Amino acid sequence: MTVKLVVLYTQPDDPNGFDEHYLGVHGPLVDSIPGLQRWEGARFVAAADRGEQTYHRMAELYFDDQASLQAALGSDEGKSTAGDYGRIAPPGSRMFIAAVD
Repeated sequence: MTVKLVVLYTQPDDPNGFDEHYLGVHGPLVDSIPGLQRWEGARFVAAADRGEQTYHRMAELYFDDQASLQAALGSDEGKSTAGDYGRIAPPGSRMFIAAVD
């Protein structure tokens, strides 16, 4: 069963600087993760429900199954990407694992 890692980034202090690092450094790290089927990133531009725009950006990383995801996260490339996440993720950012229907 396909699974995905869903990452939600809260609002950074410097959105332009965050996006520059995210697209120029973090994205290429994600690209290097073994077993990754594909990934998508997006910047939120509005809250459709007119509520607070809590999140700045999101990413979805797709894997064949839970075992592939765990292997990817345990790889050197996965650890490097996780380390960068720890450096750039604003407080309150979250990661979830979801089973794709």
